[in-house]
Amino acid sequence: MALTYREYLRGVGREVRIAETGKAALAEIADHNPGVVLLDLKLPDMDGLDILKKLTTEHHRARVIVITAHGSVATAVDAMRDGATDFLLKPFPAERLVTTVKNALEIHRLEGLVEQYAGRKSKKFGRFIGDSPAMQAVYRMIEDSAASRASVFIMGPSGTGKELCAEALHQLSPRRAKRFVALNCAAIPANLIESEIFGHKKGAFTGAVADRDGAAVAADGGTLFLDEICEMPLDLQAKLLRFIQTGHIVPVGSNESRRVDVRFVCATNRIPWEEVEAGRFREDLYYRLHVVPIHVPPLKDRGDDVLLIAREMLKHYAAEEDKDFEGLSADAEERLLAHGWPGNVRELGNVIQSAVVLNEGPALTAAMLQALMGPSRRAASATGVQQNGPETVASATLQAPGRDNGVIEPLAVVERRVIERAIKLSGGKVGLAAKKLGVNASTLYRKIKDWS
Repeated sequence: MALTYREYLRGVGREVRIAETGKAALAEIADHNPGVVLLDLKLPDMDGLDILKKLTTEHHRARVIVITAHGSVATAVDAMRDGATDFLLKPFPAERLVTTVKNALEIHRLEGLVEQYAGRKSKKFGRFIGDSPAMQAVYRMIEDSAASRASVFIMGPSGTGKELCAEALHQLSPRRAKRFVALNCAAIPANLIESEIFGHKKGAFTGAVADRDGAAVAADGGTLFLDEICEMPLDLQAKLLRFIQTGHIVPVGSNESRRVDVRFVCATNRIPWEEVEAGRFREDLYYRLHVVPIHVPPLKDRGDDVLLIAREMLKHYAAEEDKDFEGLSADAEERLLAHGWPGNVRELGNVIQSAVVLNEGPALTAAMLQALMGPSRRAASATGVQQNGPETVASATLQAPGRDNGVIEPLAVVERRVIERAIKLSGGKVGLAAKKLGVNASTLYRKIKDWS
């Protein structure tokens, strides 16, 4: 099988090495530092999970793809929680293996370009605001996949900007002259969603008083964005799969099909494969849509992007409410950085808008934010300290290096603050920051990956 897989990957343009035992695999990995590892769970001399755990412990940058049989799917899911990036169920076609490996190689390449892009990053990308390394990876994935016809699956928590990501894909694509049509599968009743996508004929159901084109026809030649795709009923998933395979739709109440050309972009705040495992999402549809995965990071992992977004929002809402706010005070910036933002950008927007409505400028202060934000959740999760109030943890996390307030900070918190400050003072160049700190650049990349 290993020889067969190597033949499948001949056209990828990368050297493929085979290790017949776990011991041989570890030696190959140490000697050749591969970008991608295809890992079987059952090896002659050890469990494949032992190799995975060793790579995770050593913070190896290789993307690990687990290969397993259907009977071991639960084990494969556990492997992904332990650090694997994807898995394949045997038997699988050559196309599936090639696509999975190419995606893994692209992500590995992006991780290696963090320093390069940090040196020439911009604060805005489409409607996105932010220049953190985590967002730079998202921007590059959007740029690289925009021109393709391949389906894109956007993942991330609610409020992170998945629809903005879909819009950016459309605007950078050859389809930008046609329509971008967004449909929220969670916001439409199950008995109407088929009509919303495929349209209907007059009299097809109660209330259908005229023929109506659906979202698929409206997006013909453009992009169809299906938000919260995992909320779609199973029976409609089968019809969507047929649409993807044939390019034809049949409106509700009609017997005639119609050719439609759309590019599919989907989004979810869930873990898609867990939905497949739970029987709520079709496996064949998953493989059709999950061609190019893009992960949009939560706001808490985006560093100073919080302040960039807050300043833009403050400017917008101040103009909207005719208030004289000019900027954020220093204590407001500290307070914003200390918060965990479980609601992500949507929560930040709500806080800034409420503060503008309820207060007067010229500066937005921490006191204005306090009642609107509640406890400093980021500090609590970062330090593992039980907090008695928001100010206690905020000051423990954000205390300036030269100031002593009697609070002992965990070493990991101090280290992260020092590294992030060094990168910021180095203009976002990780390599330069590493040189000034007297450490290897790979050490900083590994820590940045761990924080994400």
